[in-house]
Amino acid sequence: GFSLLEAGSVRFKNTQNILAKNLVVVTLGFLCWYFLGYPLALGAVEEPGKMAGFTNFAMDGFWDNKSSFRVWFFQGCFCATGATIVSGAMAERTQLKGFGLFTVLMTSIIYPIVI
Repeated sequence: GFSLLEAGSVRFKNTQNILAKNLVVVTLGFLCWYFLGYPLALGAVEEPGKMAGFTNFAMDGFWDNKSSFRVWFFQGCFCATGATIVSGAMAERTQLKGFGLFTVLMTSIIYPIVI
């Protein structure tokens, strides 16, 4: 959905760039969410006063509770959506390398700590 909206909002010469940015968000963003984002955001904490969790890295222990997969995917979609919304604001302004770096930071550190 965002891909079509953003492709219609940029000049013709930047259409491929914005579509590539959305693919970067989906692929790289979900990989960062898989390895680091989910454990920071929703990993169980031993002390309730801690800000971030440090368990469930790379879906460790998900087979014990199958509903964890649903939560992981649902929250990962919101994480990727947050990065995609920013890609619309950065359209025609940044290169793909810079946006890739932003996606890594957004999906592995910024979004997990905010939620």
